[in-house]
Amino acid sequence: MEHEAEASQIVTTCRPGILNRMWGVVATILAIIYTAALALPVAALSFFKQGHSATPLIRCWSWLILRTCGISIEVEGIENLDTLKSFVLVSNHKSLFDILAVINLIPRELRFVAKREIKKVPVIGFILGRCGNVVIDRDSGGREIRRALEVVRNGYSICVFAEGHRFNDDQVHRFSEGAAWLGIVSKLPCIPMSISGTMAIMPRGSKFVSPGRHIRIAIGKPIETKELRSANRVELTRRLEAEVAAAFRAEI
Repeated sequence: MEHEAEASQIVTTCRPGILNRMWGVVATILAIIYTAALALPVAALSFFKQGHSATPLIRCWSWLILRTCGISIEVEGIENLDTLKSFVLVSNHKSLFDILAVINLIPRELRFVAKREIKKVPVIGFILGRCGNVVIDRDSGGREIRRALEVVRNGYSICVFAEGHRFNDDQVHRFSEGAAWLGIVSKLPCIPMSISGTMAIMPRGSKFVSPGRHIRIAIGKPIETKELRSANRVELTRRLEAEVAAAFRAEI
């Protein structure tokens, strides 16, 4: 009887873990299917209205994946965006789910700063370029900032993951000066934003989603850049980094 009770306890303990892993595998497969199914329609719509026509479908894509993965999201400080038309959103970066959460929850049309390597991904790379995202090429000189200013003129806000790439730890790493530089040149306010919880969903190198998790987004108060000059970019960068780090919550 004791052995039966122990076996029953082991099965009861393991079952949620097994089911959760199965859910993660299925959710990952479905996310790939959603992406493949919506890629061509988004690419087609990206030819209209400077990419604005594609935005509803992009939001639908992010919503489908988040719901399929059972991801809940809380947002603090959303009222800090109420009076702003466009801005530069400056954030930490832990997972691909950062992008999904931002697309789904920020009530503006956002476009992202992405590395040029993403252009090598079939269809996705094309969509990113067509829809108004700023693809970074270190050899392109001033073309990047001109592209960013064009994106702003087309009515978009820009999101920059200022750490440069994803890290597999629960810390906020050193910010590069690109986001501050973009805010100063565009004269748009910079908004510090921390995203917590996404590393547990799908850290860098993971093949499958860990579903049923929680994301916390904290949006800080806008930092005006109209009176700033290029020489202020280091100070602005450190301020943005400090505010994001202060709002970040490890292992939520």
